[in-house]
Amino acid sequence: MDPDAKKQALRGITYGLYVISTADGDDVNAFAGNWVTQTSFDPPLVALGVKQGTTSQELIARGGVFAVNVLEAGQKDLAAKFFKPVRRVGNKFEDVDFTTGETGAPILADALRFFECRVVDTLERGDHWIYVGEVVNAGVQRDGAPLTLGETGWSYGG
Repeated sequence: MDPDAKKQALRGITYGLYVISTADGDDVNAFAGNWVTQTSFDPPLVALGVKQGTTSQELIARGGVFAVNVLEAGQKDLAAKFFKPVRRVGNKFEDVDFTTGETGAPILADALRFFECRVVDTLERGDHWIYVGEVVNAGVQRDGAPLTLGETGWSYGG
């Protein structure tokens, strides 16, 4: 297989770009992620890919919950804050306001929408693990078009 062709082909998959948050008690974390898809309507299930061995992956494994914060088109700078390690100050991720949801996972004040999940299954393969979560809470904070990975000019995958 041609490695460059494989990379280009896989980067042709279209993605949204989200802030994925998680919690285990008072310990919270978040990361920018794009491997999210709905897998069932009844019950409502979502699959999430998380890089194995990261702080967030380990927190999801311990706490068993995650929230997907849907960002608005144009919020590239907000997404970028979650590509780097984030210092927590009180109840904030640096200067990012959030509340905690039903699961304890952070819900960003500036997100368009969010949904919270409890992990119901895990697939531990390769360098990313797949978590299947049942949606237990959701909200719409305002209307708008969602941010996409393509809009940012960034690429991930391949």
